[in-house]
Amino acid sequence: MRKLYVHKTAVGAFYIAEQDRRFHALFRNENLGSYATSQQAVDGLTKGHVVDSLNGLDTATLAIPNRVQEWAKLVH
Repeated sequence: MRKLYVHKTAVGAFYIAEQDRRFHALFRNENLGSYATSQQAVDGLTKGHVVDSLNGLDTATLAIPNRVQEWAKLVH
């Protein structure tokens, strides 16, 4: 899985990664969902996704930017 974008929050870094033409929202090696586009992955996080590894933290409370262009792009 190739990490493409990162956004750092007070609880840690969230990533958007690509594998097999699907985009995945990641946090602490936990896959939070598979999406058709990187923007859909960001939408999933900003609209609220409960992260089990954070005792049920709702990602909508983390001020994650809602446009993938606002995330830091990782260079490979």
